[in-house]
Amino acid sequence: MNIRANILLRVYLSFGLIVLFAVAVLIRLCDVQFVEGHKWRAMADSLSTKYINVEAARGNIYSNDGSLLATSIPEYELRMDMYAGGIADNEVFDGKVDSLALRLSQFFKDKTPKEYSRYLRTARRDSARYLLIKRKVGYQELKEIRTFPLYNVGKYTGGLIAVQQNKRIKPFKYLAARTIGYKNENVANGVGLEGAYGEYINGESGKRLVQRISGGVWMPVNDEAEVAPKEGADIISTIDINMQDLAQSALEKQLKISDADHGTVILMEVTTGEVRAVANYTRVKEGVYEEKFNYAIGGSQDPGSTFKLASYMALLEDNKVDTNTMVATGDGTYRIPGHTIKDSHGGIGTVTVMKAFEQSANTAVAKLVNAAYQDNPSQFTDHLYDIHMNERLGLQIPGETKPVIKNPSFKSWNKNMTLPQMAYGYEMQITPLQMLTFYNAIANDGKYIAPIFVKEIRRLGNPIQQFSARVISDRVCSEKTVKKLQAMLESVVTKGTGKLMGSPLYRVAGKTGTAQVADGNRGYKAKKSYQASFCGYFPADKPKYSIMVAINGPKNGYYGAAVAGPVFKEIADRIYASDMEMYNDIPNHLVGNTKAPEAKAGESKAVKKIYKSLGIKALYADKSVSGIDTNNGVPYEELATVKGVMPDVKGMGLKDALYLLGNAGLKTRVKGGGKVVAQSIPAGNRIGRGLLVQLELQ
Repeated sequence: MNIRANILLRVYLSFGLIVLFAVAVLIRLCDVQFVEGHKWRAMADSLSTKYINVEAARGNIYSNDGSLLATSIPEYELRMDMYAGGIADNEVFDGKVDSLALRLSQFFKDKTPKEYSRYLRTARRDSARYLLIKRKVGYQELKEIRTFPLYNVGKYTGGLIAVQQNKRIKPFKYLAARTIGYKNENVANGVGLEGAYGEYINGESGKRLVQRISGGVWMPVNDEAEVAPKEGADIISTIDINMQDLAQSALEKQLKISDADHGTVILMEVTTGEVRAVANYTRVKEGVYEEKFNYAIGGSQDPGSTFKLASYMALLEDNKVDTNTMVATGDGTYRIPGHTIKDSHGGIGTVTVMKAFEQSANTAVAKLVNAAYQDNPSQFTDHLYDIHMNERLGLQIPGETKPVIKNPSFKSWNKNMTLPQMAYGYEMQITPLQMLTFYNAIANDGKYIAPIFVKEIRRLGNPIQQFSARVISDRVCSEKTVKKLQAMLESVVTKGTGKLMGSPLYRVAGKTGTAQVADGNRGYKAKKSYQASFCGYFPADKPKYSIMVAINGPKNGYYGAAVAGPVFKEIADRIYASDMEMYNDIPNHLVGNTKAPEAKAGESKAVKKIYKSLGIKALYADKSVSGIDTNNGVPYEELATVKGVMPDVKGMGLKDALYLLGNAGLKTRVKGGGKVVAQSIPAGNRIGRGLLVQLELQ
């Protein structure tokens, strides 16, 4: 083969390979464009745009009296697209940027107009598409900012980007803060009502389209979400904000007086089980207390003498004793193998069961329980288990500690010590709310109900779920035993250790408690620390509220009556003073003249409303009225007003008189106060607009 043919062969071969490669590339391009196009377009879109979740506004939490305990308010982060459609033209931007800088400076007062102008112009030069203007801007502020130069060009074209974020606030700040709780991704179920009812409160997230811009920043395509978020439902709690405020202030004051480590107070409505107030305080530094932990539902420890009520319930129910049974307390000590039980105030001799309960004698109840159940301790513990006192209450908020009430099957059961120790509230673990729930059952004639914190869930104002207290046990003991226990609790306040909680205005029933608190693994032999408590209800003859007060680690005294009692009394006194239903049986004492009270002449609706509230029938009332005294109801005659004629305003209050005279076109000068007794222009005279009339009131 000659050289020329060899060269041509190589050229043709190379050209053919190039053509084949070009055809292969073309085929692949067609495959990518038409066959796999949807796949690659989706991938490209995912790299430049995406949808993000838009958090829904969480539902509100209300108190029982309608006060707002927690709500979400919109808060905005303001950004600016320096090349948005409406301001892309340099002439438009340059003509208004200084005016915008001036308004921003005047509004936020954080930069001078010159600094704002320089900031915006520099961002424009750098082609910024997501420039930060301001964080934490309120809705009303945003409405005004939208009227600023450039921003008022158009909602989507003026460059302003408002990224909404929902801020959770508590209008009453620290009131019921722990009960309201908070949403916390790191805590299972969250804390308090916010956590327990998150599925209702959270609502449903929306979707917003964002696009990637230079610098890897994702910018919203527009201000509004593509899929609007759905607001959460509202929670109606049982908390009464006034009672909550009272409970917190009373507890905090007493904690400071007693220099205690921490304390809790719970206020519950007897028949409904609705918790009206829960306060918990922990000392954070000398004289300063904050809500750090919910001791009411999570602070489980030995209840001490308040548990004696359950011990006497078992004894009375099994007919082991009666309230007049005599028991010897001796010198105030009761020796059992391995331990000596002591009465803190010494022996009180041989007394009745009623007296022993009044004086909170440890030796008496330990001796009685030990003698009655030593051979069959399960008979005693079965009373507690039968009413489910050993189980959680199943509260609507998380964090409740399971009570520990032993029975003979427990490995830690000591056949010599456990039973008599349990009799006066040791070798067990019970929270303050669990103890209160038992006392509430006695106040409720034996009906044992679980406390509730939420009474209703509403969406858009309509109830979607309602709650009532769960009945744990229809009757904790017989009616006869309940009556005896009620009498014993009332006797504690009238004759025993709870005298400080008594009141001459209403009857109180309850029990003091003083318990030594174990110090972890070091037990009771370490430095002594006490829990002072008082648990009871009022009015004793018709119970409406039950209260538990527990104060731990007091330094200035440690007896329940002296430390916990003042908190109970302050709360009970204040509630009684403000609740008319509690003392509506008090007879009325009429003093002096009992004829119908006088009313000023004036607008009839207001007068009739007042008389109606007083139970007095108002007759013949028309638009404007003048009172006529009779002995048979309060009839009224019409006051006719004629245009151009001076009306009679004598007997009226100033507001009604000014209304009539103003409508008549008169100017007024007023002297004195009360009701009108004289007018400078007599009634019935012809008048013209603008005349001055002087009114004398007394």
